Amino acid sequence: MIEQIVFYLFSGLLLLSASMVVVMRNPIHSALFLVLSFFASAAIWLLLQAEFLAITLVLVYVGAVMVLFLFVVMMLDINLVKVREGFARFLPVGITVAVLMVVAMGLVVGSDYFLSDTYMAIKSVGPDYSNTKELGMTLYTEYLYQFEIAGAILLVAIIAAISLSMSKSKVNKSISPEDQVFVKKADRLRVVKMQSEQKTKSGGSEA
Repeated sequence: MIEQIVFYLFSGLLLLSASMVVVMRNPIHSALFLVLSFFASAAIWLLLQAEFLAITLVLVYVGAVMVLFLFVVMMLDINLVKVREGFARFLPVGITVAVLMVVAMGLVVGSDYFLSDTYMAIKSVGPDYSNTKELGMTLYTEYLYQFEIAGAILLVAIIAAISLSMSKSKVNKSISPEDQVFVKKADRLRVVKMQSEQKTKSGGSEA
């Protein structure tokens, strides 16, 4: 009974914080609510006896990735007016994708397999059980191809991000030392000959 209460408590907190990530207008507040979502997910994983996943989520995502993301958001000068220009144009597409995701999750969660007593029951394991070993065996045997596909998608995303960042024209004002060594006087200095002026008796000048 207590586990169910704790589960529903953190589940509600997770849904609320995840919704606030999308709804909040300030990107810093969205990042902070995303941190809260990670903490709620870690608590749910602890209830499922997945301690390794919970600790990894807190240490890696909250302790490293989200802190770095928060600093980047705080240091960047984001023009929110320019970002929101295409919001109304892409709103129908976003609503359609959100509805499809909700329907897909409802079909998965509402299936007979997830509602069966065998799936809902949490197996009690002994102190010698290692969920890290079990996770590694499952990940690299049953879900090996899915794991490799996810890695390939992340590699394509990294390459795309690097290409987009390097495609912008940048003005480089630094001077190359090699060009300075081989420079010639004629390339930098031009001597112009001009007629000298002669002073007249009246104190004026005559060209």
